[in-house]
Amino acid sequence: MANPVLKCPSAQPGMQHLHVLGVIERSAAGARVVYLNERVVADDSILAATSPVSPTEVYRMSAVCEAGHCMHFREERCHLASRIATMLPAVVDVLPVCTIRSECRWFAQEGRAACLRCPQVVTECADGSDEYRRAALGDV
Repeated sequence: MANPVLKCPSAQPGMQHLHVLGVIERSAAGARVVYLNERVVADDSILAATSPVSPTEVYRMSAVCEAGHCMHFREERCHLASRIATMLPAVVDVLPVCTIRSECRWFAQEGRAACLRCPQVVTECADGSDEYRRAALGDV
């Protein structure tokens, strides 16, 4: 049986099969992802709609996991998912709505622990804690 194609829930524009996973909501309590209930293709018009800011400041996106072509992927694992699941606190008590869970690299690898932390993960976070930055960057 062929390996399933897993999705990266922290994708960048330019990756294959890019979708908007959620919209980033910023408040005094911090940034959180508000997940969409359906898949929305992140085409050029969707990405351009965020101008003048970067799409990654507005959206969390998913795409096909690039595995060995990603700086977080080594030894057949996503080390970003591992760090998120072990270094960050849970921010929700129940699994959030997710359009990619059945094919999510983070969920396939880390299970529920990744999902309970996922809403706090934003691609562009200039004001994150030291713990958040260590989880995001690790030793890459």
